[in-house]
Amino acid sequence: MDFYLSAILQGLCLSAMAFGIFISMKIFNIPDISTDGTYTLGGVISGIFISQSYNGFAIAGLVILSGALAGAVTGLIHTKLKVNALLAGILVMTALYSINLTILGQSNLPLINYPTLFTVYNIFQNPTQNTFLIVGCLIFILLITISYLLKSDFGLAMRATGRSQTMIRALGVNTDTMKIIGLAIANALTAFSGYLMTQLQGFADINMGIGINVVYLSNIYILLYTILYNFLGL
Repeated sequence: MDFYLSAILQGLCLSAMAFGIFISMKIFNIPDISTDGTYTLGGVISGIFISQSYNGFAIAGLVILSGALAGAVTGLIHTKLKVNALLAGILVMTALYSINLTILGQSNLPLINYPTLFTVYNIFQNPTQNTFLIVGCLIFILLITISYLLKSDFGLAMRATGRSQTMIRALGVNTDTMKIIGLAIANALTAFSGYLMTQLQGFADINMGIGINVVYLSNIYILLYTILYNFLGL
């Protein structure tokens, strides 16, 4: 039972990144590669402040702000400097590797002996079940928040920006601002995913985000193929 819970836990921790990829790729049609760097950024910041015994929720706020700043930089490079979105993401991802290494100060930081968000609040005696409850509650709150955001006037403007920029500009919406804010939100969610995964795996690593975007998308396709082929016979 714990084996299946552990597998589900990893999926839940990565689901925050799934929301971010959904916003950048599905809503804005932007292949944002900077998520590889912001995922590591969330893990690196978490590792540093957890090792200094900071409050877990305070760390989460700092991680979200850092990820949003990195995403906003990607948006600024793309919209204001007129750089291709894919290249802008690669530039930010490359820069974040050096920034993450400077913040972490080493290639790997173990967190086994430090209290995390999953060990401070003991609701169940079984640590896996306890972690599952905490992560599940956080992702549920995140899901409700994103659902509300996308159904609001601002969210509708974001979705319209991805569908028809000419039309939404005619209505007085600044599409460049929408893209910057959208990429900031997407990368903030990705950094939050790195924050959760760092505490789940018990260490922060400088290479934890390399290829995470491609790995995640390939896993989605493999999972969908498995379900369609084995269970539905398609």
